[in-house]
Amino acid sequence: MTNKKINISQIMPVLFGFFVMGFCDVVGITSAHVKEDLLGGYDPAFRDTLSNLIPVALFSMFLLFSIPTGMLMNKIGRKKTVILSNAITIVAMFIPLIEYSFVMSLIAFALLGIANTILQVSLNPLIANVVKGDRLTSSLTAGQFVKAISSFSAPFIAAFAASQLDNWQYIFPIYALITLLSTVWLIFTPIKEDPIEEKANSFGSVMALLKDKTILLLFLGILFVVGVDVGVNTASSKILMERCGLSSIEAGYGPSVYFALRTLGAFLGAISLAKFSSSKFFKINIVVAVAALVILIFMQNQYAVFVIFGVIGFTIANIFPIIFGMAIQARPDKSNEISGLMITGVFGGAVLPFLMGILSDVVGSQTGSVIVILSGALYLTFAAFALSTKKHED
Repeated sequence: MTNKKINISQIMPVLFGFFVMGFCDVVGITSAHVKEDLLGGYDPAFRDTLSNLIPVALFSMFLLFSIPTGMLMNKIGRKKTVILSNAITIVAMFIPLIEYSFVMSLIAFALLGIANTILQVSLNPLIANVVKGDRLTSSLTAGQFVKAISSFSAPFIAAFAASQLDNWQYIFPIYALITLLSTVWLIFTPIKEDPIEEKANSFGSVMALLKDKTILLLFLGILFVVGVDVGVNTASSKILMERCGLSSIEAGYGPSVYFALRTLGAFLGAISLAKFSSSKFFKINIVVAVAALVILIFMQNQYAVFVIFGVIGFTIANIFPIIFGMAIQARPDKSNEISGLMITGVFGGAVLPFLMGILSDVVGSQTGSVIVILSGALYLTFAAFALSTKKHED
């Protein structure tokens, strides 16, 4: 067993890249602000549908760019691919300042989606070049923890920009500056990359894996768990504004509560999963999440709504890695292809918010959003018990 000492000067700039990765979760705050700032002149029957196109623009990029990024990474290397993603992020962050309009916001978040896709595909493999042996898993977990801190801090940065700089939009140049620092730090950090031996996969070879019913079940699980995650992030501020009369800045703390408890859930889940089976853990957590979403349909009290967001974040925290791990274990001979396919499933972050916007406009309230999120969670409940049954049959 290899257990080499970690080179702190190399691992720190790579881990800092995970903070940049967390910028994608600003879609929840932005969607609420765009609805309030830019869509007031539109027919109220279409405002939620339009504002929810912000996460659609971002997360649809995962469907288009995940597999091509793997091909590009094999040609130019992991470090250069990460730097490319940072450059695109910086460009995206300045677009809302150049022109704050609905169309330009969509363009900015589409670019951020491309950048985040490239970053997610390339940053984890880059860690493997600076950390070896048994320390790799803990380093990857640390990266996800840094990402969670970024997601959690977004509403506070937006509140700071609004109160101290008189405009919440200054969160974007703050993010651009952080990304620039990350880029410069990484550029001046020497990292020796392992040689690439495997050929890049095509769309066809990766998508062919969906013929396996277990892989299809798990792929849809990734699609829906990301959809639920992004859905709660997107809807939480709007729910607090609609039901509790909070301002867009005050309501921005809804996603913070969600991400704070999701971070805690991930930390405690890592400990619990060492003692309990992932299948049982999956079932217990998703059943509690479904119960919380059912209550959320009817809940009006501000503090109770915050608590429910926390419960959902806590219980949903470990479902993505559990499903991802199950997929790898189902076809260990195709682990690289499976990884690319599962990242493509992050596209679910575009599907559910789009449906949420439509149903919310039809119903006339955010109850429509909660119903769509609940539907995604119900699929995950089905998957949890179906996978358990299949495992016993095998």
